[in-house]
Amino acid sequence: MSMTQRLDELKKKGEQAKLGGGPEKIESQHSRGKMTARERIGALVDPGTFVEIDRFVVHQTTDFGMAEKKILGDGVVTGHGRIDGRLVYLFSHDFTTFGGSLGEMFARKVTKIMDMALKTGVPVIGLNDSGGARIQEGVVSLGGYAEIFFRNVLASGVIPQISAIMGPCAGGAVYSPAMTDFTFMVDKTSYMFITGPDVIKAVLNQTVTFEELGGAKVHNTTSGVAHFFARDEKECLQQIRKLLSYIPSNNTEDPPEVPARPPTGKKEDLNTILPEDYNKPYDMRDIITRIVDGGEVLEVQPLWAANMITTFARINGHSIGIVANQPKFNAGVIDINSSVKGARFVRFCDAFNIPILTLVDVPGFLPGIDQEHEGIIRHGSKLLYAYCEATVAKLTIIIRKAYGGAYDVLGSKHIRADLNLAWPSAEIAVMGPEGAINIIFREELEKARNAEAKTKELVNSYREKFANPYIAAERGYIDDVIEPSKTREVLINYLEALKTKREARPPRKHGNIPL
Repeated sequence: MSMTQRLDELKKKGEQAKLGGGPEKIESQHSRGKMTARERIGALVDPGTFVEIDRFVVHQTTDFGMAEKKILGDGVVTGHGRIDGRLVYLFSHDFTTFGGSLGEMFARKVTKIMDMALKTGVPVIGLNDSGGARIQEGVVSLGGYAEIFFRNVLASGVIPQISAIMGPCAGGAVYSPAMTDFTFMVDKTSYMFITGPDVIKAVLNQTVTFEELGGAKVHNTTSGVAHFFARDEKECLQQIRKLLSYIPSNNTEDPPEVPARPPTGKKEDLNTILPEDYNKPYDMRDIITRIVDGGEVLEVQPLWAANMITTFARINGHSIGIVANQPKFNAGVIDINSSVKGARFVRFCDAFNIPILTLVDVPGFLPGIDQEHEGIIRHGSKLLYAYCEATVAKLTIIIRKAYGGAYDVLGSKHIRADLNLAWPSAEIAVMGPEGAINIIFREELEKARNAEAKTKELVNSYREKFANPYIAAERGYIDDVIEPSKTREVLINYLEALKTKREARPPRKHGNIPL
């Protein structure tokens, strides 16, 4: 065979590989409002940068008539490309080939690029759209999943791992995205669950749709399994690009820097932004946008546990992770879900050298029988553990309320925050004034002729004497009480000063976080 013939054969095989399961299957994919595996990659990476690996791989099984059903690529497209010029490794399930089901060679392709990403210190992105394990290959498929799971754990905290669910993801397959750092889902075309509607109907006699059981809205609002919600695939892929702009390629690098931009609104607005009534809610985002570059943020899990905000932003061109109570929802109280949400975000920032800014306005932990029985003690301690464990720069500003154990947990000086500031509006106390005087002055209030007037008098006196930032400042628990309008400039100075922070911890295999 001449070289010309060989080149023709190469070209023919290359074109064949691009077709996946063929034109009809591609058309079926499009009819569902979904892109093909290669179209997704093209929309995600910088134009012309994708380099495919293993495009000629085929499965090796002969059972169940599979010997006659070999398709180049075997149901997954793998390789590397660039996002904003930075290298990423990625795999994209091809639903047109065997429904994107995972077999031995499919798994080998995925683990190969995961190994390459780990060796070269770059993020790995998985675009998931798969019917699950390839039944015809039996236990070999299960082994393939486990090989991927193990690498998810090896890579955790070393390189960023991102999962986009762009179709079905069911059974054991869900555990790989669950162990990655961030999970994106697409409205009405993606879903995740351990057991499907048919099994639930057969076993429990409960009727549920795919969307109700594990759709994008469910996992972004109810379960907390997903971190980002997209209206369509294009938006999902753009969200991934935006996320990567805030985070480093690996745990030995710092996040990318960009030119600084002024925040939105006037800084003087911060001096009058809080309501006069200490019990009246407000939107913490109004404070955040007046502190960060361009007023721009990328919220993580914005639709779940809305009483706590976790968001990426920039201050003076540098990436920062912000954890903030949201008084607009349940007074910004800490409950089970917000504890888990905050803890996971803090641990990611710590693993990847992103400073943590905590904005505190918290009345405490949520009381109640349900919270106690569902383990608020166990779950709340995850947030405490994460803050204590973190060695990145930790900066905390108490905006208004900081009551009880919640004061300790949210980046207090006692758990080794590097900078602790307070606005003059800060109330730092064991509990709110109303609760405190009902305990301290119980007898006096019982004897008072006008209990309501006496209560108001004692509350005002308590607030003036104890519920303020100055007692904490006198003991050095608060480094400074600042004018709200100066918040951004103070943070810029301290972030610069903390750039070279190093903190050693006792050697150990790993801690035992209260899971």
